[in-house]
Amino acid sequence: MPAADSFARLPGFRDFAPGDLALRNHIVDAWRRVARGYGFQEYDGPPLEPLGLYVEKSGEEIVEQVYNFRDKGGREVALRPEMTPTLARMLAERSRGMPKPIRWFSMPQLFRYERSQRGRLREHFQLNVDIVGEAGVSADAEVLAVAIDAVRALGLGENDFVARVNDRRLVTAVLDATGVAPGRHAGCLAAIDRAGRAGPERTREDLAALGLSPRAAATLGELLADGSRDHLADRFGDSAQVREAMRRLDEHRSILEAMGLGAWVRFDFTVVRGLAYYTGIVFELFDRAAELRAICGGGRYDRLLELVGGEPLPAAGFGMGDVVLGELLRDRGLGPETDVSCDFFVVWVGPEQRNPGLELSRRLREAGHSVMYSLKSHGVGKQLKAASRAGAGRAVIIGPEEEAAASATVRDLETGRQETRSIASLLDGEGANP
Repeated sequence: MPAADSFARLPGFRDFAPGDLALRNHIVDAWRRVARGYGFQEYDGPPLEPLGLYVEKSGEEIVEQVYNFRDKGGREVALRPEMTPTLARMLAERSRGMPKPIRWFSMPQLFRYERSQRGRLREHFQLNVDIVGEAGVSADAEVLAVAIDAVRALGLGENDFVARVNDRRLVTAVLDATGVAPGRHAGCLAAIDRAGRAGPERTREDLAALGLSPRAAATLGELLADGSRDHLADRFGDSAQVREAMRRLDEHRSILEAMGLGAWVRFDFTVVRGLAYYTGIVFELFDRAAELRAICGGGRYDRLLELVGGEPLPAAGFGMGDVVLGELLRDRGLGPETDVSCDFFVVWVGPEQRNPGLELSRRLREAGHSVMYSLKSHGVGKQLKAASRAGAGRAVIIGPEEEAAASATVRDLETGRQETRSIASLLDGEGANP
């Protein structure tokens, strides 16, 4: 017989006991409610995709981060590590005949083969929200509004999290104005993206390694220390590219302020998102205490559909995982109630009342109530103790007299008050609370 530890849960994966599943469902229910409230339609796709779909989007390095293998048909496949390539593939086949903009959302389980740590596992559930076919700033603001409201719907407020916003076109314009050659832009974006984690000294080393001039490296270091909007305007106000990028960000913020969400939005020059396919406004949501990884990340990606053979459509979207969000909700004591409970616990006095009790239980469930009862034969006292352990609100007791009169004694298990009611009135909801 195999040892128990030979079937241990795989590293980076989770079991969902009832309390853990209640938290996951709590998050997912809020996500779905908010996305639908904004008029998005839900979609899904296969958990297994051609490996090339992810290589096309993210490069060969993605292979080291995914669960990939050759299937029995000889195809190179991978468990999906993200949803946007699937969305792009689906729309590449369908979008030409669809009205624009397309507003879709999904909540897939995703898989990545990487080192597990707090806030990052090898699987997670994720809310993906995308608007495809709209190039204006209003689409960028709309997807960020959904992200903010998806977190707010779980009870987190402006003191709990913030949306940090930037525009990759602004960073590119600053690099141009600073004299950084286009061939070094990608390296600079990567260094800026790592700056918060790497610290000032390591970032200076990264920029120097790119071969930047001392002046350019010093300017970027200065912006990483103080990348405020006013500082950028003072330093680069002569650049038409910088002014245009800042105008878009100002419009973006004004839309969110009009929606009542301005308190959650902060400009941050260091937010560029590491994925190369982003082309415009980008954002990340973080807890205010900066104790956890990003709650959410997204932005504009205007060329992804073309990469997988679709029509050239502008798009903006985000992904929000359940792992960091779950950690934050636990830290704030905002998880759902997970105590065992039910509406009614049916008690029968003798074996003759078992069948009437089971019939009543079925009819109560059909009326929309949760109902439990003892699966073994016990006296009334033990059955009532079982009702308390089950978290029942009321016990419904059927004895010989109640059976003869087509009635039941309903006892409130919190107050102890009880009264006899007809079965008909109980099913109608009358007098259910004695």
